[in-house]
Amino acid sequence: MDKLFEGLLNHHIGFVVWSTLAFVILFVLLRALAWKPILGAIHERERHIESALQAAENAKAEMARLTSENESLLKEARAERDLILKEAKELREKMIAESRATAQAEGAKMIEKARIEIEGQKAAALADVKNQVSSLSIEIAEKILRREFADQSKQEALVSDLLKEVKLN
Repeated sequence: MDKLFEGLLNHHIGFVVWSTLAFVILFVLLRALAWKPILGAIHERERHIESALQAAENAKAEMARLTSENESLLKEARAERDLILKEAKELREKMIAESRATAQAEGAKMIEKARIEIEGQKAAALADVKNQVSSLSIEIAEKILRREFADQSKQEALVSDLLKEVKLN
């Protein structure tokens, strides 16, 4: 049995040695020819994924920055629009007020001019009426006096009446 065991062991040891030697050679060949390129490809893929993730992160940060800039630009544009609208409204109100003031001043001038013209026409008409009344009064007085002084007795009666009025006053 010892011999059998020794024969099997020798046979098995040779098999183990040749198997180990084949494994080591295969391992060295695989390591030299397959593992390095496979590991290199895996590392390259990892670097590519990391750079893609970094680029995505950078793009995300850039988008956030651009969004923030756009919002601030929109706020500025809205504020500027509101300021322009406010200035336009103030200018419009100022122009309306100036137009009103100018129109009122022109209206007041026209009214004053018309009043002066009316006063002048009124004074001229009054003077004309006075002239006509005085002319008529003189004509009437002349006619009355001619009639009254045509008769000597009426002249004496008128003089005596006038003298009585003068003494009474």
